[in-house]
Amino acid sequence: MAKIELDNIDRRLLQTLQEKGRLPVTDLAEQVGLTASPCLRRLKILERAGVIQGYAALIDQDKVGLPVSVFVSVKLEMQREEALEAFERAVRDCPEVVECYLMTGPRDYLLRVVARDLAAYERFLKETLTRVEGVASIESSFALAQVKHSNALPIAPNA
Repeated sequence: MAKIELDNIDRRLLQTLQEKGRLPVTDLAEQVGLTASPCLRRLKILERAGVIQGYAALIDQDKVGLPVSVFVSVKLEMQREEALEAFERAVRDCPEVVECYLMTGPRDYLLRVVARDLAAYERFLKETLTRVEGVASIESSFALAQVKHSNALPIAPNA
């Protein structure tokens, strides 16, 4: 898909949505200096272009009983395309894996896994991750505290 050119109004729209996602279109329009109709039209354009991929509630993982975050580095036995695709298919089916990145460097993937407790993570590790075909090694690092978390991208209007 072609890159869309964002003007300052688009950037203000996106920045405001990231901060206040449930804002009614009339209030959103007022905050970015538009009337409701052109604001809604711009939102639809941004949605169709894939700039806005969807809308979601932000959930506090502690309050839903998933306080443990584990960063897991995975090295595969081989880095051929079919091995990478097979691993990616396997992790997509794991609800415990909330993020997965293909990496450069000594490890092939970095995962963020959430769990109820250490025992739940151990079960996930033993019953799921170690059984994925082609995994050569796994290193787990437990997060002690979350210092910063944001889903907002730095897309402030141009100066």
